[in-house]
Amino acid sequence: MSGKAATAVEATELRQIPNIGPAMVADFQLLGIDQPAQLVGCDPYQLYRQLCTITGVRQDPCVIDVFIAAVRFMEGAPATPWWHYTAERKARLAAAPEIQPA
Repeated sequence: MSGKAATAVEATELRQIPNIGPAMVADFQLLGIDQPAQLVGCDPYQLYRQLCTITGVRQDPCVIDVFIAAVRFMEGAPATPWWHYTAERKARLAAAPEIQPA
């Protein structure tokens, strides 16, 4: 493996996805995701809720931003820094507080 993938097709390992480092690879593996292609069609907010449930800890909400960036990248969007999705996440959670973990 050499660096980050420029496109979803090039991502054959989770750590090749832009914004994904060792800690996020471990989080994805806790969620049963071992291959980048498994992210296609995933709901980043559901992944976040599942991770919080599995770990028994309310994860930092920025984890949602990273999940959004990874899912979108694997669905064909260009590589985008995870913080690009912060405003979107805040707006969505404000509009639908029921999607936040308890």
